Amino acid sequence: MIRLFNVYYSTRTVIRVLGEVPLVAGSFLIAAFWLSGPDPSIPLLYEDGLLKIAALTVFTLLLTYYFDLYEPRHISGGWEIYFRILLVLSALSFVLAALLFWDPDFAFGHNVFVVGVAILAVTLLIWRSVYEWLCNLPAFRERVYVLGRGARADSLIEMLRERRDAGMEVMARESFATFPEGSRGGYAAELDALSALHTRVDRVIVAIEERRGSMPLHELLDLRYKGFSIDDANALVERLEGKLPLEGLIPSSLIFTDGFKIGSGKLLIRRLVSFGVSLTGLLLCLPFIPFIMLAVRLSSPGPIFFRQTRVGRHGRPFSLIKFRTMRDDAEADGAIWATANDSRVTPLGRFLRKSRLDEIPQLWNVLKGEMSFVGPRPERPEFVGWLAKEIPFYELRHMVRPGITGWAQVRYHYGASLEEAKRKLEYDLYYVKHLSLGLDLLIMFETIKIIMLGRGAR
Repeated sequence: MIRLFNVYYSTRTVIRVLGEVPLVAGSFLIAAFWLSGPDPSIPLLYEDGLLKIAALTVFTLLLTYYFDLYEPRHISGGWEIYFRILLVLSALSFVLAALLFWDPDFAFGHNVFVVGVAILAVTLLIWRSVYEWLCNLPAFRERVYVLGRGARADSLIEMLRERRDAGMEVMARESFATFPEGSRGGYAAELDALSALHTRVDRVIVAIEERRGSMPLHELLDLRYKGFSIDDANALVERLEGKLPLEGLIPSSLIFTDGFKIGSGKLLIRRLVSFGVSLTGLLLCLPFIPFIMLAVRLSSPGPIFFRQTRVGRHGRPFSLIKFRTMRDDAEADGAIWATANDSRVTPLGRFLRKSRLDEIPQLWNVLKGEMSFVGPRPERPEFVGWLAKEIPFYELRHMVRPGITGWAQVRYHYGASLEEAKRKLEYDLYYVKHLSLGLDLLIMFETIKIIMLGRGAR
């Protein structure tokens, strides 16, 4: 795993990205050398050809990212990879055609872009096929054994089998089924048998739910000295999924961690960045605000703006502002979570929510200092008291200002139940633990993708 902006990425994903940079740039360079006559340095150096190729390379990688080609868990099968590559190439061709229509001088050489896209199509398809084949070879997959029984171990095994980009092959536990489950002696016997195997085993992941009196410490140390990698299940999930699993999370793991350091300097920098981004966003949206206000006024009876009490930093309440997207009597029977295809949402409201235009007034909350641009989404006080009783460590999300967007928003769907609130809290805790400007900028970048793809809105 490689850590960037306080987020862990699989080595395979990083290699995939770095491998496609020379492929994209090289395809257009080959086309330029092929079609630019006896001296290709003229269009490349004196007609800004190299700069244009660099811009096309960055744009192509962004398209690849936005079509989820760097997120294998969003792709159901190998055929879908090639289909999405064709979508990337189609979008690239469309943008190039629009650029050349708008500014014919953008081209350098005759048909360089046409031939470059054709070469890129072949190279990308071959590269992805070869890379997927290599990644599936046993020599390039890490063999892991999950030590433990119960729901935590089962969910971890399921996650590792779904996460093809993790490059881990989970060993079957059936061969150790004769040993007693849940006891130190049983786990010790498993590890002894594992150590005696002639097949390669690279890593042991400890997913024992009740460790007191059942952890085989001596056997784990023995394996560690023999060169095995030993991982804690929660630590592995934190790296792979970008969340802190609530199952097995104990106070000592929060007290003695390197994270959750929220100093005044870090808060000041985040405040300045949030203020600058929100002010810029508000100025950019200013020409459209009167039209949105008029549309809301004409779409249904009721106020233009919707004000609702939310819980902010340190549990202090504040009034959150949004454009109204529901009927005026939407909560006549009390506070309830929004659901999919909520009948209380107006037709215009559905569009505003899908496009996130209803969130524009919250930029004012950020300017006032009640919110940050990035942070855990603020919850209503009617729900906070209940959730704090039902979910351990829920109050930790109030260590920082709430945000318009957040880590849970870009990594998880909308939560409208106790179980979904638990899953969202796991991402919020990861964000608070690894709070940094780099992580905030990454979330802003991923938010653009979420908005463009219309994900997560209700």
